[in-house]
Amino acid sequence: MSSAPSSLTQGSQPASGPHPLLLRIAELRAWLFLVLLLVFFELWARIAYGSTFVFSLSTMQSISIYTVAPLLLALGSTFVIISGGIDLSIGFIMGLSAVVAAHAVNMLGGVMPLFPAMLIGGVVGVAVAIIPGIINGLLISKLRVPPFIGTLGMYGVARGVAFLLAGGTTVPVSNAWFSALGNGRFYGLPVVVIVTVIFLLVMHYILSQTRFGQHTYAIGASEQAALRAGINVGWHTQKLYMLSAICAGIGGVLYAARFTAGAAQAGEPLLLDSIAAVVIGGASLFGGSGSILGTLAGSLVIAVIQFGLVYINVEPFWQFVSVGVVIIVSVLVDQAQRSISGGRRP
Repeated sequence: MSSAPSSLTQGSQPASGPHPLLLRIAELRAWLFLVLLLVFFELWARIAYGSTFVFSLSTMQSISIYTVAPLLLALGSTFVIISGGIDLSIGFIMGLSAVVAAHAVNMLGGVMPLFPAMLIGGVVGVAVAIIPGIINGLLISKLRVPPFIGTLGMYGVARGVAFLLAGGTTVPVSNAWFSALGNGRFYGLPVVVIVTVIFLLVMHYILSQTRFGQHTYAIGASEQAALRAGINVGWHTQKLYMLSAICAGIGGVLYAARFTAGAAQAGEPLLLDSIAAVVIGGASLFGGSGSILGTLAGSLVIAVIQFGLVYINVEPFWQFVSVGVVIIVSVLVDQAQRSISGGRRP
């Protein structure tokens, strides 16, 4: 009996050498990337422009607002990726939600006050987003369709339905409360950022402090072991893809509120950014590891790169190169981390 804890300890953390420090650095790589980026752009701003980048309120607000949409998509993807899956449909689920919310807010605004019209319209937008999430879950958990294929198919379905509902164009929204949700400020802070921060804290609690989060890690580490432990893997997988769709739905509603219009293609350019944010944040595509705070750091890294390169007048196409390099480095670090730690981390 005494040898079991010892072997577990040796398997999860090396007993000697610099490995614990290297593992800790690898786990915090997204935050280190972020600090290095902020230092670089701050030095550039002071040398080239005689101004500040980090301590500019307008710059930080712009970065935080830009981070909202990809971060919301990434929050749901964090759970899915930790479980060993992938969801490629969230970009157009977000667009579908934005279009439906825009239509709902407009229709309800004609028969009731604007504030309840905004609330009910937003709920309808998120509720519709759950439908493709349910279908994704059924395809993957019941019919055993590979997540990549199942969600890629739903990508096309959600895309087509969103464009059909939008009539191939954007759907403008006329509702002052809805516009205030997307563009208003509360004590100087953008409302969309406040809403996103609250939702992020809830998701962090769910993943790190609840049985649902523990089961998500367990399934990603070993589905067979999770089954033997009594976890209903099929039902849990169903809930994961529903949760991912809900996050995309919330992102779609906030997008429509921010631009006072619903667009079918709202989430299309954000899909890869959201997945990249999860990977940069430390989640392994093999499953079993990742965190909400890491995803936050990954989202901020991408936002700072994209905003910072525009700030220093670099051609925007270099954004793709820079983000791609960071993704590759993150994956290499993850592989090295797995090699050092002897496999997956719980």
